[in-house]
Amino acid sequence: MFRLGIIGCGRMGRQHLEALSGLPSINVAGVVDPSATVRSALTDRGLTVFPAVDGLLESGEIDGVIVATPTDQHAAIVAEVAAAGIPILCEKPCGLNSSEIHAIAQALEAHPVPLQVAYWRRYVPDLVALHERMANGDIGDIYAIGCYQWDERPPSVAFRAHSGGIFIDMGVHEIDEMRWLTGQDVGSITATASPLLSDAAVVGDVDSAHALVALSGGTTGLISLGRRFPGSDMARVEIFGTKDSTRCEFLGGAAGDAAMFQALRAQAESFARFAAGAPCTGATLSDAAAALASAEQASAQIPSLAS
Repeated sequence: MFRLGIIGCGRMGRQHLEALSGLPSINVAGVVDPSATVRSALTDRGLTVFPAVDGLLESGEIDGVIVATPTDQHAAIVAEVAAAGIPILCEKPCGLNSSEIHAIAQALEAHPVPLQVAYWRRYVPDLVALHERMANGDIGDIYAIGCYQWDERPPSVAFRAHSGGIFIDMGVHEIDEMRWLTGQDVGSITATASPLLSDAAVVGDVDSAHALVALSGGTTGLISLGRRFPGSDMARVEIFGTKDSTRCEFLGGAAGDAAMFQALRAQAESFARFAAGAPCTGATLSDAAAALASAEQASAQIPSLAS
């Protein structure tokens, strides 16, 4: 059994906990969170908890970690865990900007450990099947790909203040998905955003944004992002090719949640194999760097997102 530590038990950390509960191949051997209230609740569930990363690392009871802290903490925590020689599955985007990705790369040069980035959509069964169809040429040459992600409701103002904005927080998923499905690199991006905002207290973010993407193989991409989609979270992909076209709506309602949890389990199992010496089947740091650079390019075109 692979002994996994989870660093950060906010929204994404809790989703990892729920997905991995009862999984026979992986045991959550420790959880880190700075909140005493959160630690108390986790202790009541029988979990071993720590207020800081060093306690988890010094326990000697883990074979790898998931870094699920706020984005602006990714680089420092990855460096600390790498220095301890522990394999890492880091939540996307694995850094707030390209400079932090570079710092992570330097940390891994100094302390080489397996690092995978948690772009979990690469493990959604319907998307895996679509990837195989596209790789096999069943859809033909791809004219256009559209990737949509609209959340049921916006996250808290405090979360958004540390997220990097909608393209870095959400859009990196669509960029990575586009690159993975098509096998093409992202070239130029033209971005725009609506001025409508759900909360006047929000700074450095927008509620919705779109981007047109030129891909290296001649495909045109569309990215559609929104923080308010009443009813449930929604994510889908549309493909238009010379032989066929298809639409895959993989996130929405209870069925979407089930698909996400199935993907999180498959991702954790693949990470455990990677940590033990198998090839990485998920996103690499290079993939994360490419997605983040493109997200920065889009953000720079929106005044409220530009740094």
